[in-house]
Amino acid sequence: MTKELASCRFWPNCVSSRRDAAARHRIEPLNFSGDPVAAFAKIKTLVEEMPRTEIVTASEDYLHAVCRTPRGFADDLELRLDAEESAIHVRSASRLGIGDFGVNRKRVEALRQRFQSA
Repeated sequence: MTKELASCRFWPNCVSSRRDAAARHRIEPLNFSGDPVAAFAKIKTLVEEMPRTEIVTASEDYLHAVCRTPRGFADDLELRLDAEESAIHVRSASRLGIGDFGVNRKRVEALRQRFQSA
């Protein structure tokens, strides 16, 4: 059974490509062409290379990592493969605080850029 991404809470410290995400949380999924298994393996490798990041859970279609900020705060990064849509859905959220100064959106966009150029 495929694990779904958690939803974003009310506070603006989360981004998600879930279809039901509020506009302020909405971010596009990571799109790919070709083999979905290879695409998910590539994104997993890119997450493993991220500084201060530890993969907590990984399966063939789901990944959960904890990303530490330079100050040591923990953020959650989730990725879910949707092979039918040729997309990897994403959620990045701060565990603490109301706002995140755009850190989660920047994290996902940096990952997107690396994914598209790798």
